[in-house]
Amino acid sequence: MLRNQLLFVLFFVSGFCGLLYQIIWLRLAFASFGILTSVLSIVISGFMLGLAIGSWAGGKWITPFTRRTGISAIYVYAFFEAMIGVGALVVPVLFGWGEDVLLDVGEMDSRAYLVFSALLVGGAILPWCIFMGTTFPVMMAYLREDGSEHEGSFGFLYLANVLGALGGTAVTVLVLVELFGFRNTLLLAAAGNFGIAIAGVLIGRVARQPAGRRQVAASDRTSADDEGAAAAPQASSQRIASIIFMTGFTSMALEVIWVRAYAPILKNQVYSFAAVLFAYLLATALGSAWYRRHRKRSRALSVSVLLGFLSVTAFLPIVLNDPRLHWSAVAVCASIFPFCAGLGYLTPLLIDSYSQGLPRRGGFAYALNVIGCIIGPLVASYALLPWLGSQASMIVMSLPFVVYFLSTSDRTDRSRRWFLPVASGTGALVLLALLVSRNPEDRWASGDAQLYRDHTATVIARRFGDNHQLIVNGVHQGAKVDTFRVHAHLPMGMRPAQPKSALTICFGMGVTYRSLLSWGQETTAVELVPSVVESFRFFWSDADRVLANPQGRIVIDDGRRFLRRITDRFDVITIDAPEPPEAAGSSLLFSDEFYALVKRRLHQEGVMQQFYRGGEAKLLQAIDTSIRSQFPHVKVFASISGTGYHFIASQAPLRTPTVSEFIDRMPAAAREDLIAAADRPARPGDLPAKVAAMLAVELQPDELPRQAPAVRVTIDRPFNEYFALRRFFGWYDEVPSPPVVRGLRRPEQQVMLERLAAARRTLPRYLAGTDGQLPQVEALRIALANWSADTAPDRPSREQLATELDALVGDHLKKKLGCNWVLLQNDGETGQILVRHNASGQMFDPYQAILESIESGDAERIVNAVNDFIQRTRSNDALR
Repeated sequence: MLRNQLLFVLFFVSGFCGLLYQIIWLRLAFASFGILTSVLSIVISGFMLGLAIGSWAGGKWITPFTRRTGISAIYVYAFFEAMIGVGALVVPVLFGWGEDVLLDVGEMDSRAYLVFSALLVGGAILPWCIFMGTTFPVMMAYLREDGSEHEGSFGFLYLANVLGALGGTAVTVLVLVELFGFRNTLLLAAAGNFGIAIAGVLIGRVARQPAGRRQVAASDRTSADDEGAAAAPQASSQRIASIIFMTGFTSMALEVIWVRAYAPILKNQVYSFAAVLFAYLLATALGSAWYRRHRKRSRALSVSVLLGFLSVTAFLPIVLNDPRLHWSAVAVCASIFPFCAGLGYLTPLLIDSYSQGLPRRGGFAYALNVIGCIIGPLVASYALLPWLGSQASMIVMSLPFVVYFLSTSDRTDRSRRWFLPVASGTGALVLLALLVSRNPEDRWASGDAQLYRDHTATVIARRFGDNHQLIVNGVHQGAKVDTFRVHAHLPMGMRPAQPKSALTICFGMGVTYRSLLSWGQETTAVELVPSVVESFRFFWSDADRVLANPQGRIVIDDGRRFLRRITDRFDVITIDAPEPPEAAGSSLLFSDEFYALVKRRLHQEGVMQQFYRGGEAKLLQAIDTSIRSQFPHVKVFASISGTGYHFIASQAPLRTPTVSEFIDRMPAAAREDLIAAADRPARPGDLPAKVAAMLAVELQPDELPRQAPAVRVTIDRPFNEYFALRRFFGWYDEVPSPPVVRGLRRPEQQVMLERLAAARRTLPRYLAGTDGQLPQVEALRIALANWSADTAPDRPSREQLATELDALVGDHLKKKLGCNWVLLQNDGETGQILVRHNASGQMFDPYQAILESIESGDAERIVNAVNDFIQRTRSNDALR
């Protein structure tokens, strides 16, 4: 009993490490070969293929090997676990080598790249996955050596392995990567495999028996079991084998479809994907434990009963997750839970039934299941989802359970009480799925919308009134707003010389691409999802003209991979990473390594623009640190929308131009593009106002988060993607965000112009007798003093006077110091309009200063406040 408990622990740790490898190897493959569906398919298929080969080969030769050599299977198992640990150390090196080899192959959408990347990725992980696959039949052979457990040995090992995978999913995603990074986590897993190997050797030494006795007993049992297996009905074995294949094929295909279909509610974060995987594995583990319990009591359910259960539960996610109902991530996970539990019960039952404890037959059955797991995701990704969409794909992958349920049910089954309710429930759910339930995509694709599908994503282009939306896998990724124009115009205008080449990474709705082309230079756009580029025509009536522009080029590729394989240099590179900033894989576009690549592809005076939409202050600190690690000169501007930050970085010194200087640098087409608006024609003052808004809020380094510990984003430590410990468990102290400050929009600008005009009407009344040539600050002092002495009934109130005179103060500071009017917002509520001096980050509230001077009765107070602000800002200028 103690020995079996130890073996259970070993297989638990093995499953833990195996799932950890799959998560991290996939991520490292994305970093080396691009965030492509082909890379995802290659890693998963290579993983499964290795398991299939190892399971089949291990089952075929382990018994002859131990019989011939007299070596216990536990030593063979220990050797294979040690080799898996070696793979943890070798695979990252092979990926890095393969990345360098493929640089000269061509674009990622080329056949040559797909073929060679498949060979390199598959070759890097396949040997170690084969070793993983051998562990099942080899351990089954060891369990047969003393006859303590053999007919149910697969179910015993399957439960331990699934529980380990369950723990590996949770601990890796929630703890290990955030604490230690990918490579150190791999080292921990390698240590786990080496520990299993050592424990296996110790178990073999403690439990060993004379070799001859062990082999004679094993030989006798093997011969008897082979005869029994040969006598088994061939038709029954073939049917069981086909169901084993079908469960692997459909379950993995459905998992891929679920992730795509429910992306709008799950979002595109690593925790969302992990939640689905965790629910899948937890349900599988519970189903497997249920099977183990029933088997020990000789009460295992029949295959037909289980297929009936799966026929019903396979359709639950379709019906229960209708977009017209209340959507939640919990509901999605709960809807797939019964189906996964049924599979967790059925799969070990089928393999135990097929193998009868024989390692060879068990290895073959497990390999058959894994081959289904290989083919299923490929069919779902490359055939069903692009052609049929998510809902029809789920129906197609659920129907095989109905077919097998009806075909395996004999007269005895049909006469039992459970059959009619199960058959009726299945029929009702099929009809609901076909005729009533709505596709999750319909939530977004109704009305004036266009749906696009490819093997990478489902893309929905929407238009409602003057608003436009681009939705990729259920996540909003673009709109026709000024922020995306600023992505282009701000870095272009920061260069004193006219840019001759530009690159934008992440095409989106094409707003930034169009804006770059308006400057008249060679422009390249890189986009990962083909359907995103296809949707460009939906949003723009002149799309064909823009796409035909000889100065423009659009490349379907991974942005980081594109930078690595080209030799071109650009004057401007602008990046808009996917939404949200925590999106899975997005750290590859926020990392130290990525900015090093960008620097290599910029001319010496070239400019990079990186947009961060805002959110967690510690993440803002990490992005800022990573950019400054590669670029000595960095400026940060608040977005004109009031949400987000534009990082402008260069190897050459940067100077913020004045509004007039910026406008002088712009070609006529760029000026027209910047002030373009769908709701009204352009007005004469639009261009200076828009440029002023872009430049209005330049954050100084001391205004950005700098609290310890220092953090950054790297490929090994994707700080933006893994955040559970710091956000949910208070891993770091609270870090204050910079104040939300933005330039005034048109209605607010109009308010200040009206105040200024009112002040100019009021001032003559309180400056009577002066020569009218007073300095503006002195005029304010005299006006306040005269207002205090005024006893006329029509005297303006102090609030009215303060409202009028604050516009005068701001106008004076703008002329004297080049300040900007800005709006300070607190907790999402509109705050006070202030004057900001960007060179120092100093802000001044004229309205409050004037009210305080009136309250004190000291007319000199406002003059002192204004002069003090001027001195402070000039002092800061000198220090800088």
